[in-house]
Amino acid sequence: MTSRYSDADFQLVWPRTVFKAQAAKLLNQRARDNWNESVELLLEHAFAGGHKGGPAAEFRNTADSDHIWGNPPSKASSLTARQQFLRNLLSNADHLREDGPWRRPYWRERKAGQYHSIALSETAVIREFVRLVNELDNAGYFENKFGKDCVDDPRDDEPDALFERELGVERVWPLNQATLVEDIDLFFDIVELLHDHASLPTTRWLHNYAGCGWHHMTFEADPGRIVYRWRVNKILAQSAFDLRLADDGEDVGRLVSVTDDARTELMHAVASREDGGPSDQVRHAIALFRQRGADRNQKRSAIAALALVLEERRHNVLTDALAKSDRGALFDIANNFHVRHQDAKQKREYDDFYLDWIFWTYLATVELTNRIVDSQSP
Repeated sequence: MTSRYSDADFQLVWPRTVFKAQAAKLLNQRARDNWNESVELLLEHAFAGGHKGGPAAEFRNTADSDHIWGNPPSKASSLTARQQFLRNLLSNADHLREDGPWRRPYWRERKAGQYHSIALSETAVIREFVRLVNELDNAGYFENKFGKDCVDDPRDDEPDALFERELGVERVWPLNQATLVEDIDLFFDIVELLHDHASLPTTRWLHNYAGCGWHHMTFEADPGRIVYRWRVNKILAQSAFDLRLADDGEDVGRLVSVTDDARTELMHAVASREDGGPSDQVRHAIALFRQRGADRNQKRSAIAALALVLEERRHNVLTDALAKSDRGALFDIANNFHVRHQDAKQKREYDDFYLDWIFWTYLATVELTNRIVDSQSP
């Protein structure tokens, strides 16, 4: 049986994890005077269609004396109908559509007998990014930094002042598609800069004069940046740039080279670990290796940092994982292939893709030692 929560009206435009966290937080703050308004704001932002339909409209149309569909009234329940509505939505969050719905193939796809994944041109990627930034700006995601462009107090040149101060360029705001198409590096700079200043608005008040609209009062940076990365990465995933905004590590919010899902999961596993020095070294190595345009020297430095972590674990953790000869082979690579040392005897005439192979081998070995450490913990 198909869940009602999987209907198109319940399409998320946020990561599911962010919606669940924000909804749970509000359910734990039910005594707030502006609770209903905060839930409306959450539902407008988190779901496609905003205030025009879907959960936000249903929430507004639910009176606290109403019974929620599928949930008969309970004398023991301390929740109002609107609170129960949000609770039901949170309980069924795993049924919500996080990605765009699958569509039936069109004529040429049916004729060719296959479904085509359309790759966006550079111009189209920039067009979609500008459209997204305008949408987020109208929703208040940059209001904490730029201020509200109010009829009584215009925003004026605050955005341009930030771009000039941080990037050394003038008259960038509002974003112009043609300008960014001509300067791809400026486009990438702006993608990263706006990430650092995105914040999720959590409360607001309506300024009716001259149709000014909503003013937002409180903000949360972390969920705002997560939503920004998630939505920008969906655009980049349709491009040929082979870049995405990093979700973790010391380079979070910076454009990094794309890898396959398995290696991305490996990076996330080691970068999200919290155990002091080794994890800091590993995150630094990952940042060096995956930064956009990383050259041979940066990749060598990344491998050397991982080799140091493994060296520290060579005679304790690795003894439980590898035979002595196998442990030695790991370090033969680093020591004899011009990775760790500046020695004339080292092998230097090898292609860069070997550096990639060494890095992933070492990173996987670091994860292996992490699991051994965890298994030995009480």
